[in-house]
Amino acid sequence: MAATAAATIGFPQAYLEGKEVKETSSLVTELCRHFYTQGWVSGTGGSITMKVHDASIPKPDQLIIMSPSGVQKERMQPEDMYILSPNGSIISAPSPKPYPNKPPKCTDCAPLFMKAYEMRNAGAVIHSHGMESCLVTMLKPQAKEFRITHMEMIKGIQGHGYYDELVVPIIENTAYENELTDSLTKAIEAYPKATAVLVRNHGVYIWGDSWIHAKTQAECYHYLFDAAIKLHQLGLDAATPDHGPIRRHVHSQNHISTKLSVKSGVKDSQNQTEPPRRCIVLDIEGTTTPITFVTDVLFPYARENVGKHLNLTYDTAETQEDIKLLRSQVEEDLRQGLAGAVPIPHADEGKEKVIAAVVSNVEAMTKADRKITALKELQGHIWRTGFECNELKSVVFEDVAEALEKWHSSGIKVYIYSSGSRLAQRLLFGNTNYGDLKKYLSGFFDTTIGNKKESKSYKEITETLGVDDPSEILFVTDVYQEATAAKAAGLEAIISIRPGNASLPENHGFKTVTSFSQI
Repeated sequence: MAATAAATIGFPQAYLEGKEVKETSSLVTELCRHFYTQGWVSGTGGSITMKVHDASIPKPDQLIIMSPSGVQKERMQPEDMYILSPNGSIISAPSPKPYPNKPPKCTDCAPLFMKAYEMRNAGAVIHSHGMESCLVTMLKPQAKEFRITHMEMIKGIQGHGYYDELVVPIIENTAYENELTDSLTKAIEAYPKATAVLVRNHGVYIWGDSWIHAKTQAECYHYLFDAAIKLHQLGLDAATPDHGPIRRHVHSQNHISTKLSVKSGVKDSQNQTEPPRRCIVLDIEGTTTPITFVTDVLFPYARENVGKHLNLTYDTAETQEDIKLLRSQVEEDLRQGLAGAVPIPHADEGKEKVIAAVVSNVEAMTKADRKITALKELQGHIWRTGFECNELKSVVFEDVAEALEKWHSSGIKVYIYSSGSRLAQRLLFGNTNYGDLKKYLSGFFDTTIGNKKESKSYKEITETLGVDDPSEILFVTDVYQEATAAKAAGLEAIISIRPGNASLPENHGFKTVTSFSQI
């Protein structure tokens, strides 16, 4: 292997020939042989790259191994690999092989791989030409996204659960691989939650924190692509929770009312034409659920059980992450001089002291009705125990279940946007006085997407839902400031008037409803 300028970037020749680099090169060849059997890298297509893991070197500063271009991936040897510096420059290239082998050339995917490294701090990136990753982009030739929900394998994708909607951006193919760099960069920027980008009529790029994570996600993505294709062949829609029949444009008299309500707008009770709607986004407290259920049942339950929950689960990774989030929030609160904030000691000061401090902060945050992720995550985990033990049963207004079923059957996708965590939202709608209503919901948003009183949060939701015209999204809330923020982002907004809700400003300018049957 020919080395060039290795020492100038801080990696001596001995390191390039050392154990870590050799093991990583061998692993790339092993994975390529495996991916070949899966049909992901046949015909010399596809590629893989990974960082040289070395615990003594921060990930952004680690060396990169990349496979060569235009070679039989199942026949590659470790000495065929390219070694790149952390910034992507080649510092060691393979020696040429005799005819009929081509002269060595680093993969054409290199600039795209580097974007995943730079923008997502990836540990490995896989480029697959698997048939399913190509065909799934052809199901809807104009679609800019692939969507699927309510499939078990979604749980294998970072940041997703069974009930979540998985969204993968689709970019258009080009004649040369490196010409995809700009569009892939824009896709990564536009979809911060994504760990993959599909290329129409071509394949997919998938990355992960490590090679194990990237491989696991690649297997899950290919499974989900294949499932979507097979569901489509059966006439079923992978993007809806019940995977019901694909809704197509029809012209029979029986379907005219549905078509008009979804596509053309309908007239309301005042004979005014309402805009067409593709999606409805609902608030919870004061909109689907009485405020009293939240203030008099959920909040007290979490507050009264926080100490017990922390004692029972203290050593779990989930609770340690909850404490970490709260500690970070409290540190910020202390800097701002917020009342009720007390320092949360680190673990080495003892479990009892940590728990006592967390309980004190949770009580103060709950009393102040703080809409912060750190508090909501812990509350959601406490409520989960309550629902599992049948100590909690959520309440929705009597018109909610019927409306959700009606909208769902009409092809309108319904989402929830609440300050409560996504886990708490799923628990609430999965355990209602009208049964499990999650089957009517396409996804959940919480404050990780942004503050509910800021318009940029609703712009982010519009982008996530893949709706070009934000006015096709209806947001229903009981909070005037939230409705104002949604309207500023271009959404249609309606204010829910329910018992116990706060009064509205005079001349607020929004349509109001007292029941979902009026929508």
